Amino acid sequence: MTHGKSHFLLGDRGGLVLLASLAVLAVGVPALNLGLGPESALHVPDYMVGLLGKYLCFALLALALDLVWGYAGILSLGHGAFFALGGYAMGMHLMREIGDRGVYGNPDLPDFMVFLNWQELPWYWHGFDNFGFAMLMVVLVPGVLAFVFGWFAFRSRVTGVYLSIITQAMTFALMLAFFRNDMGFGGNNGLTDFKDILGHDLQDPATRAVLFSLSAAAVGAAFVIGRFITASRLGRVLVAIRDAEGRARFLGYRVEYYKLFAWTVSAMMAGVAGALYVPQVGIINPGEFAPPGSIEIVIWVAVGGRGTLYGAVLGAVLVNYAKTYFTGALPELWLFMLGGLFIATTLFLPKGIVGALPMMTDPERGQWRKALAVFRNVGKRKAS
Repeated sequence: MTHGKSHFLLGDRGGLVLLASLAVLAVGVPALNLGLGPESALHVPDYMVGLLGKYLCFALLALALDLVWGYAGILSLGHGAFFALGGYAMGMHLMREIGDRGVYGNPDLPDFMVFLNWQELPWYWHGFDNFGFAMLMVVLVPGVLAFVFGWFAFRSRVTGVYLSIITQAMTFALMLAFFRNDMGFGGNNGLTDFKDILGHDLQDPATRAVLFSLSAAAVGAAFVIGRFITASRLGRVLVAIRDAEGRARFLGYRVEYYKLFAWTVSAMMAGVAGALYVPQVGIINPGEFAPPGSIEIVIWVAVGGRGTLYGAVLGAVLVNYAKTYFTGALPELWLFMLGGLFIATTLFLPKGIVGALPMMTDPERGQWRKALAVFRNVGKRKAS
């Protein structure tokens, strides 16, 4: 950016609109929900607060995927795994907070463990009674998995459709593992029946309003982090790798390190999205690992606009709103409509919805020029 790193958002009109919209939502929705009675035409009902909060969690997940797909060219079909792992970390904390208020009244073991005749808490559940430890696991577990996976995959130069298939195999394997009762994560039923978080009742409208505001803040923070990365020299190298990986490698860039960094940060963002999702929907089960879910995330990003960050947020909200409406109105046709939407977007809007709005795509148009500048500068240094 010509104004320096401290002004990396200048010129990104779409990003500024997104941040302003999130700020309005974070304040406005709780105010209209808690401050106005049901008799008011402007009242936002409790169920709508939860539904919008879920949309924001999906928006954060889509933004995380766009960071690696839109800017590094890594098409992941397994981001649902990182989302689910973050959700399970939060779910484990919420289960520990239940204490002796469960059906069986056991202060140490969750109900499903008592039902399955477990005698003691597994070692990997220890520490989750502490909120700080649980939040650390929310980002650490997906981050470590992504780092280990990426270390081997990127150093082996696995790319393209082969990498996509491997990521899908990863999330499918995790789904099968979490379905097992002996894994200690609730099996097919997963984790549910949460009571409170940090002593606040999860069914209290005030608690749900706070969770909504935190979700909006998380999307805004993730966007700022993503834009800081993509507007920096690191981001320009990522775009260069996306468009000409062989040339970037030939010029001396350690491509695997750049991709590994973006991949790990993206996984951690997805973990945060999962952690915010669980207390708002009240359940986490192995179905969140299902490969079709990860494919849907790709559709959200493609529809909104790959390589813009804010386009991914827009796509996630619009597609999930359509899903909510049409699964109620035309449930038997929704999957066909979703597939048709993806095909239509690919054929007629290859840059997504925001790609049809020229005034919103200044940063994206400048990425290729910046990537070329990186190559030219490196070439001049080598020549000298």
